Amino acid sequence: MGLLLLLTYTLLSSWRMVDAQRSFTIRNITLTIEPSTDVTRDTNVTLRCKAIISSSGPEALSRKYAIYKDSYLIYNKTSNTSQDLLYPLPEVRVSNIGEYKCKITIKDKEMTSEAEKLTVKGLSKPLLTFNKTVVSEQEVVTATCTAPGETGHLYFFFYKDSKEIQNYQVNSNQSEATFLFSSVGMHKIHCTYAVLVKTESFKSGESNSVSVSVKELSIKPVLEIYPQSKIYEGEKLNILCIIRELQPSSESIHLYLSQGTHLLSTGSIKVNHSMVALAKDPGDFECSLEIGNVIKVVTEKVSVTELFSAPTLTMSPAEVFQKEYMTLTCKSERFATERLNKEELTYTLEQATTSMTSSNTGVFPIKALQYDFNYTCVARAKGIMKRSETLTVRPKVSVSTPKMSVVGRAVLGQPFRIICQSDTGSLPINYTLLRDYSPLSTTSVKQPNQQAIFTVTINKPDEISRYMCEAKNSNKEGSLSKRLNAAVIVPLSHPTLTVIPKLSEISEGDDLYLICGINGTPPVTFKWYRVGNEQPLLTNTTNTNSTYYQIHKLSKEHSGIYYCEAVNHANNLVRSEKVTIDVQLALWKKALIAGFCLLLVLVLVVVCVLYFRSKRVRVPRAAVSVWSERPPEAVHDELSSVVSSEPDVEYTEVVHPQPVDPAKVPLRKGTDTVYSELKNSPHGAADPHDYQGSVEYTALNGEQPEINHYHPNINSYQDLPVPVD
Repeated sequence: MGLLLLLTYTLLSSWRMVDAQRSFTIRNITLTIEPSTDVTRDTNVTLRCKAIISSSGPEALSRKYAIYKDSYLIYNKTSNTSQDLLYPLPEVRVSNIGEYKCKITIKDKEMTSEAEKLTVKGLSKPLLTFNKTVVSEQEVVTATCTAPGETGHLYFFFYKDSKEIQNYQVNSNQSEATFLFSSVGMHKIHCTYAVLVKTESFKSGESNSVSVSVKELSIKPVLEIYPQSKIYEGEKLNILCIIRELQPSSESIHLYLSQGTHLLSTGSIKVNHSMVALAKDPGDFECSLEIGNVIKVVTEKVSVTELFSAPTLTMSPAEVFQKEYMTLTCKSERFATERLNKEELTYTLEQATTSMTSSNTGVFPIKALQYDFNYTCVARAKGIMKRSETLTVRPKVSVSTPKMSVVGRAVLGQPFRIICQSDTGSLPINYTLLRDYSPLSTTSVKQPNQQAIFTVTINKPDEISRYMCEAKNSNKEGSLSKRLNAAVIVPLSHPTLTVIPKLSEISEGDDLYLICGINGTPPVTFKWYRVGNEQPLLTNTTNTNSTYYQIHKLSKEHSGIYYCEAVNHANNLVRSEKVTIDVQLALWKKALIAGFCLLLVLVLVVVCVLYFRSKRVRVPRAAVSVWSERPPEAVHDELSSVVSSEPDVEYTEVVHPQPVDPAKVPLRKGTDTVYSELKNSPHGAADPHDYQGSVEYTALNGEQPEINHYHPNINSYQDLPVPVD
């Protein structure tokens, strides 16, 4: 840390020593008021202090500025730059009126500018307020007078009924006064103010006039420059700054020789300086004499004729591409033929790291680099060296093979855009769209963010490969792209809805498949709908041209009208034809219904048979004979018996009546059924002669039937059973 402080102190000490040894002179200092010396209230004013210093070194000397208003210091600043000092006066008021001066001090020398007076016009309207406006006799009230926005020393004047009553001097923009009203009635109170700017209110008369005679000092500087005739560049100039008629003086004498703002040399009695004349240097020389506070200056203007003009560096061709050969030409357009031969002028081409020298032609064939580079030409003759302006060569980049791509998607039959772009290449680039090598249109790209876009329409998918692009940014043959290779989206068409199983074979419990198919480019988004439902039954996106919607275990509720929709990246929506699904009964239900119907028919048949049988022969309880009168069908049966050789046998159900005395008959369970075999006679009546006997079959609840043999009298029918339905 100590070493760092020591090094810092050494550097500061060295700088101060160097600064102390430098020679300088303050040539002039001025103060200007911007925008004007006469302004109105609220104007922003700037005081500019400008000093002209001649110094022997390139660095600016440390200086101290001071700004005065009416001989009072209002601002000071120390600066290490040669820039003008600016002091702002924002929104000036009348209090800013005054005379301003600027003073500069460098070491033991100082100089003050002439005074400039600033005048400001306009005052704000005073505002008067009271703590109360209705008072009683002998009551004291307080009034406040305000000068809005004003600054400085102000005088406030209060008036009662147009008569000045009180006045106050304050350093603010408001003042208060008290009033005692002894008379009744209305009183008018107002106030005014005045801004105090110097005491100019009262002036005395003029004093006596005294004449003062000022004699010029006999001492004065003399400036001599040799040669005095026409001067050419490269010639030696001898400049002499000397004091003629020097007289003894107690004041120290200083001589300063300057060229422009550059201090060439200093001395006390005589200053001599030699230099090479250059046309670019300012030709104003100044010899300044300082003795006490007196400064005398003599100037001389020298005109220097150019030996040769500054060279210009040009390139050919005007545009060059990377690694191409080009020619740089360095040439001075003018030179003094009376003093210089063309062969004496040599040129050198300088680059950042290398230089090339030519005798006198100034022509340099070079190869362009792959990046931007700067060249400078230097012309030399008789010790004079002049540089050209720097020429920046920006080699153009040859356009690379362009690439083609589709913006968005290429849809068949719809306009789409094609971009043609090269990865590298200097602008501008001309892009031409070709179809089978035939140019269609050309676009010029001049900005980095610009693109070459072409709009085309194709009607077949393979037409897209017929397009190519050519890029060109020079007079050479352009670069041709490959054929455009991009996917073409074919819009959807011919939507179909296939039903599995067949419509006529759809039954309950089956699995139904609704297959939606289209022609077009996938991926395709399929949607199945049922009429009556706004929302789709299923949405499916697939990379195939068909897919299905499955319904498991059909029921009658699934009957209805179905259709499907499809859409792809072409954004054309297609819809299939509507299909009506009628779910039929299951096979087992059909069989069950058929069996039930057959069973119902069988039951009806049995009922009918039993019904018709119940309508046959009935034996009344009190009948005379077992032969009853036959129904009409008996006639038919009788006719049939004639044909048949076997006798007909009829079975008649007979109910035995209960005997009167239960003890005479054995006990029977339930009802006895008796079957009698009767043989019909050929004539429809029973033949008594053929009757051999009767057989009765009686079922007695599973017991052996009781067989009784009767040999009744033909005319006796009391024991015959009664027919039972």
